[in-house]
Amino acid sequence: MPHTPPSLQPARSRWSALAVLSAAALMTILDGSIVTVAMPAIQRDLGFSPAELSWTVNAYLIPFGGLLLLAGRLGDLIGRKTMFLVGNAVFTVASLLAGAAAGPGMLIAARFLQGVGSAMASAVVLGILVTLFTEPGERAKAIGIFSFTGAAGASIGQVLGGVLTDALSWHWIFFINLPIGLATIVLAIRLLPGERGAGLAAGADVLGAVLVTGGLMLGIYTVVKIEQYGWLATHTLGLGAVSLALLAAFVIRQATARTPLMPLRIFRSRNVSGANLAQMLALSAMFAFQILVALYMQKVLGYGALDTGLAMLPAAVAIGGVSLFVSARLNTRFGERTVLMVGLALLFGAMGWLTRVPVDANYVTDLLPVMLLIAGGGLVLPALAALGMSGARADDAGLASGLFNTTQQVGMATGVAVLSTLAASRTEELLSVGESQAAALTGGYQLAFGTAAALLVAAFVVALIVLRQPRPDTAPQDEPSASPTARSGIA
Repeated sequence: MPHTPPSLQPARSRWSALAVLSAAALMTILDGSIVTVAMPAIQRDLGFSPAELSWTVNAYLIPFGGLLLLAGRLGDLIGRKTMFLVGNAVFTVASLLAGAAAGPGMLIAARFLQGVGSAMASAVVLGILVTLFTEPGERAKAIGIFSFTGAAGASIGQVLGGVLTDALSWHWIFFINLPIGLATIVLAIRLLPGERGAGLAAGADVLGAVLVTGGLMLGIYTVVKIEQYGWLATHTLGLGAVSLALLAAFVIRQATARTPLMPLRIFRSRNVSGANLAQMLALSAMFAFQILVALYMQKVLGYGALDTGLAMLPAAVAIGGVSLFVSARLNTRFGERTVLMVGLALLFGAMGWLTRVPVDANYVTDLLPVMLLIAGGGLVLPALAALGMSGARADDAGLASGLFNTTQQVGMATGVAVLSTLAASRTEELLSVGESQAAALTGGYQLAFGTAAALLVAAFVVALIVLRQPRPDTAPQDEPSASPTARSGIA
């Protein structure tokens, strides 16, 4: 263990470390969205077929979502700082390879490697954060800043991708990661607290690692291909069944292994279990909102890629502003559970508004109010992060962080697959009865937004029934050790 506990380091050092963690998260999140607007240019230059082109996104998402849980636990075992540094190094090298790609195969391989590096770095970020900030007020503020980074990265990626592709070339959407990645590594070596992990012997469950990684990767692959194959296709049902079988075998393995990769005790906490479930539901709606509203603007209203990114910018500003300047104060005063439910209610209002969006929408009256109501995400994301980490012991912080990020990725992938499929099916149905292309598309999106609203209602019910406001002066009853994380009851 380090001589000086991370939470006792000078305040300036801890906030500088948070800046490093946020910069790495920004780079990772930005990379997930920056590619989308550059895909036509990539297809022209590298000769991708339409079927291959989707792998510029899928090759990143599958290892990213599939490895988060494993990377989080390995961070607890070998040291979270070590995992963070190695992950950023892998991501930076992979970005160089992606930018230099001369053909589809090289780009897809580099994107896969980027996903591996992103998983390694992202999985431990929250675990590092909660050891740095143990005082409730400071931690709430730190999580608000970190959540702002996430909100900003998604929208900045769309705008920046369009600017770099138009002004330079698509290669620069990857090359831009090099200076950020190198600076992050250098500063992380200096600023992040060193720590000694529990050692691989404390949880070197190789079979469990194979089962969970294979199950998650296969599950995410199945989900992202639903739109191509359909829900009832043999491809979807067969691979989905194999994925569930692998994950079930992993759970059984963890219940019987002497040194489990993921101790099942972590799920005894209502807040860990409830926050992860609520996050899957809420982010299924929120991420689908980002994708479907962008498609509506382009396919129905005729916006260009850059115009769409700029039109979505108020949503990012609203979410970021609330998470950065408001959420910490509200969480400290009213409690994360209450703030979470208020944020979910605002998001429900945004999705409800979208169910009535017309074919000839006026941006100011039909879409701008939605961009402002979506500010509820700035309340939801920090509160979920706080509640999702509140029941984790100090030695499980990396695992809890990896689990939280895993449910985030699964929620986003599932939401896009489910709501996109519903929208496409409704559009085909309306076209078959003589509706115009614009009206049919709009009807499809309206159904998807209505379904997203229902997901938010489900998340609200989980928050109401399952979650409990943690008390900063007591440790969770199901955990014997009063670690800094448990004592604070937040994060």
